[in-house]
Amino acid sequence: MRLSVVIPVYNERNTIGMSLVAASTALPHVEKEIIVVDDGSTDGTREWLKANFANGPLRAGSAVGLGAAGELTFGNRPGAELVAINPLYHEHNRGKGAGIQTALAAVTGDVIVIQDADLEYDPNDWASMYELIAVRKVADVVYGSRFYGRPHRSLYFHHFIANKAISFLFSLLYNQTLTDVEVCYKMFTKEVNDHVQITCCDFGFEIQISAQIALQRRWRIYEIGISYFGRTYAQGKKINWKDGLKAFWYLIKFRVAP
Repeated sequence: MRLSVVIPVYNERNTIGMSLVAASTALPHVEKEIIVVDDGSTDGTREWLKANFANGPLRAGSAVGLGAAGELTFGNRPGAELVAINPLYHEHNRGKGAGIQTALAAVTGDVIVIQDADLEYDPNDWASMYELIAVRKVADVVYGSRFYGRPHRSLYFHHFIANKAISFLFSLLYNQTLTDVEVCYKMFTKEVNDHVQITCCDFGFEIQISAQIALQRRWRIYEIGISYFGRTYAQGKKINWKDGLKAFWYLIKFRVAP
């Protein structure tokens, strides 16, 4: 089953190359396409993508790496499946949710996973998620959870409390137990992607997609522990307290009109 990797990116010049390498090398025996959506970056991310993909989408081979100057290199590994990388561009910054919308409209794989470009998440964690959907075929949707005892960088207490409160209220309102609704790692089948319609352009898309999935009442939803190497604001973290307040509003809004 082909895996589509969705990577929205905004001002991640220092990590985008390493993120693409990590995404390309994970699950080496699974054919992958990577949809990268630059959301109007102004720090050189856009220029780096255009330099590395001057001719547009690229079937990159099965071995993707970084050269001495930080450029992508492509080759082949025996037994590994091909990786295709497709860069897309927003003319101006529209928000992470907008980047997800653009990418989800372009995917062609049987299974889709959302991946950030900031190295907070480890693509090696896809293996156990993918197994539940594509190998054991017991799940249609798999959420990662940063609260299941895997390596998890200890950061801000107020982030932890807000995340727990949002996840608790989501479980209460939607009758679907999830411990980490705001997690980046959401993996789901093509059928699920065909039946969700994301309109939220900011971080609220996390609530909207979760609401639409839960309210369908027909998909098998699993959670699995993942690693988390969180960044501080000084390192480039973008979500803030305003996004947390919006999330509580979105919990109500999307319960009424998902």
